[in-house]
Order: sequence, then C-alpha cells, then structure tokens
Amino acid sequence: MPTVHVNGIRLYYETYGQGEALLLIAGIGYGTWLWAKQIPELSKDFYLIAFDNRGAGRSDKPDSEYTVSLLASDAYELLRALKVERAHVLGISLGGFIAQQLALDHPEIIHKLILCSTSHGGPHMILPEGEVLQFMAFGAGKETFQRGLELAFSPEYLAKHSEEIAQLTERMRRHPQPRYAYLRQFMAPLNFNSEPHLHKLTMPVLVMAGEADRVVPAENSRLLAAKLPNALLVTFPGAGHLFVVERAHEVNNIIKDFLKGGSSHA
Repeated sequence: MPTVHVNGIRLYYETYGQGEALLLIAGIGYGTWLWAKQIPELSKDFYLIAFDNRGAGRSDKPDSEYTVSLLASDAYELLRALKVERAHVLGISLGGFIAQQLALDHPEIIHKLILCSTSHGGPHMILPEGEVLQFMAFGAGKETFQRGLELAFSPEYLAKHSEEIAQLTERMRRHPQPRYAYLRQFMAPLNFNSEPHLHKLTMPVLVMAGEADRVVPAENSRLLAAKLPNALLVTFPGAGHLFVVERAHEVNNIIKDFLKGGSSHA
C-alpha cells in the first residue's frame, strides 16, 4: 500500500500513466475510488496522482484540527515526495478549496487548475438548502453515506444507476470514515475564503459545475469564474455535485482538451 509521510501522518496515494502530472484532490469523505471513471481515460495522456486526504480512505485520521491550509500542505508535500516539480491540479468540492489554497501558497508548481463543484468560500458563498446543510453537518458513518451519495447525484441519474450507486457505497465501506474524522473534514473549510486573493491565480483555470448540484449550488462556480483572471466556465445541465461520475466521458474530454491547450468544449 503506497504511502508517504507528510506533516506527521501517512498519506495513501496511487499513481497511473505517464506525461505531465495531474493531481486529483477529492472532497469530504471521498477517496481515490471517486476517480474510477477518470483514471482509465486520463492516464493515457497524463501522470495521474490520486490520494486520500487526511481523515479519509486509507490515509491516517488524526483527531486534531484540520484546515484547508494544512490539507493543501499535505498535497504539496505529496508532490515533493514524488519529485513532481510542476503539476496540473484538479479539485472537487472540498478538494476545490484545497486546490485553490495550494495554488495560492505555491503558484510556481501549478501549471493549470481545474475546480469542480466548489466555491471561493467566505461570506458570499451560496449555501445549499437547509435540509442538505443539516445533513452535511450531522450525517456521517456507513448508514448515512448512501444518503450523502443520493444528495451528490441528480435524481435522474440515481433512478437509472442504482447498481453503480451501490458499488460506490461498497467501495467506501471498505475503508469507513469515523464520525470524528468526517467532522474534522467538514469543519476544515468553514473559515476558508479565497475571494480576496483570486486575482493572484493568473494560471489558466477551468471551473466546472453541475447545474443540479444540491451540495454546492452551481451559482458558486459562476461567482468563482467571474473573479478569476483567466477562467473558463463549463456547466452541465441536469447534473449533480458528482458530475465527474454522471458525465464522465464528456468531462474527461473537456479536461484533456483544456490541459492540452485547446479551447473547444461541449
């Protein structure tokens, strides 16, 4: 099981393919399993690095304060351990916060940035509906994880892909997240606010969102893209928070086109 020691913990990671490095950063409670539909396609063109954030999956889960800055430092130290001097970085949800912080702290190592289902945080962040927010604050563990996945997908996708949702649930249950670790991850971004600093992110940024996202409403991505100097915004009508799963083939093509320097997108 490949791990590196960073900031006093063991961080689990996986690597695939060759070429320019692309670091994949997951959100709260998610791990490397989230990228099952990205890895086969994107590893044909890139050196993929997927990992479990502290508190999730097969990485250590210390019961101490997590911050976005600390999580970004974990990611940076992982790249250093793998001797990656420059990388594209893709973050989804909490991973999008981490990706922004990593780019702010170490702009010299970022080639291009991809921010999915995320926001700039702070007072102008658009919050989800009360029911969703309440679940996110109080839900954790195996019993509620399936409900969390249900919120992360569009109703249409759930209706047609119940077997796939069951498979995702089973993957998570192989490495369950304790409630304390979930709460540590959930608390990490509460004080995050990149809005005053977005002008510093001058590298090309692809911002993507599902229009039916109930966890991080898509309006957040529009606000984020509008404040970035060099951003491309792509939204997916009818898709939910985990549009990278729902619309994987389309998403993968857009990612490849963006990272290779193209400008066309569906």
